[in-house]
Amino acid sequence: MTAGAGRTGRAGRAGSVRFAAAHTLPVLVRGFVSARPRTGRGHAAPGRPRWSAATLRALRARHGGAPVLVRGLTGTVLLILDPQDVRQFYAEPVDTLALASAPGAPDGCAHAGLRAERRAVDDAVLAAGLSVHPSCGPFLSVLAEEARRLTAGGSLELARARHVVARAARRIVLGDAAAEDVELTRRLGRFHDKTGARIAAYAADAEPHTLVGRARRHADPTGSLDPVGQARQWLSAFDLVPGLMLRTLLLLGAHPAEQSAAAAEAREADAAKGALPRLRACVRETLRLYPAVPDLIRITRAETEWRGVRHPAGTCVLLPALFHQRDPERVPAAHVFVPGRWASPEAARDIRMAPFSHAEGRCPGEQLGLLVTAALCAEVLRGHRVHGVRPALDPLGPLPAALEPQGIRLRLTRR
Repeated sequence: MTAGAGRTGRAGRAGSVRFAAAHTLPVLVRGFVSARPRTGRGHAAPGRPRWSAATLRALRARHGGAPVLVRGLTGTVLLILDPQDVRQFYAEPVDTLALASAPGAPDGCAHAGLRAERRAVDDAVLAAGLSVHPSCGPFLSVLAEEARRLTAGGSLELARARHVVARAARRIVLGDAAAEDVELTRRLGRFHDKTGARIAAYAADAEPHTLVGRARRHADPTGSLDPVGQARQWLSAFDLVPGLMLRTLLLLGAHPAEQSAAAAEAREADAAKGALPRLRACVRETLRLYPAVPDLIRITRAETEWRGVRHPAGTCVLLPALFHQRDPERVPAAHVFVPGRWASPEAARDIRMAPFSHAEGRCPGEQLGLLVTAALCAEVLRGHRVHGVRPALDPLGPLPAALEPQGIRLRLTRR
């Protein structure tokens, strides 16, 4: 079938049940358990995510690629399955297609509902679009100091990675005085006045190079900005880094040639300047394979048209980002770790792959996130070789559809 204008598919009851069972329910379960430590295998049962991809491919084939209305566990959603509609999804202004919370989704990039002045502060403080942050020097020093704890004992797992990244995050966002405040990090998930007061106290004395120090330099003539809330948002965004770092190092451990090249880059003089293009490509490729948010969910704030069909305000629109990024029909070597695909500047604008989203919805912390994660990986690789202990990955075969960071165990040996 060929997708055309003037049509929207509608899944029948059987199709909706299959979608809910194979896609929506696993996403809800992953979101529920992701915040809870657990042991066991490093990836989910291979069948479940693949059922989801097969279900989405079947819906796309049945409806000719047109958007499909599907009844999920929480109501009807408009499912985006074709590149033509993916392009429109990213092109719609954020005040028309607004962010909606999803189970397990972080709010570090959730700026769609923020006022323009808050987004302007985010862009300036996080240096959106600049590959090397203006505070790169102090930030790299912090990361180098904290990363020494990563390699102690010859192994690396999630608890240690979280501890190291949380310390670095407090120093980068709030300053060195906050380094030891573990309780502050614990309280971020249940924000209240005392937490806000602690953040405000650190912010008042923070060094100029920190994120809150940079934010202090921005005028707030209307008094509508929320510096404490933004600092909390920046701190929370660092929660993604430990898992991303472990996945990247695990993949490099399974690909010795890539690891050797990344380690060589980490030892070059330019690494001290934060460039690290090869390691940044490795981090992007890890996010392509294992995105932080597998599904992008939006709510229309006005009537929108998809393929000539008008949908009312309040329509829930779901773009399965993981499905598109690992779609073998449209992405070469979709299930293989190929960092070289990011060598071209065009790759960052390829709508098939959206680790940090696109257009107005693009995450302002993209470059800072890449800098932090790549720099931490570089600190590990500079003096150590990574051996993936668990889970075992086949570098030639398709990679598993999911990698739970709780189950990753790495062995480190000195070079």
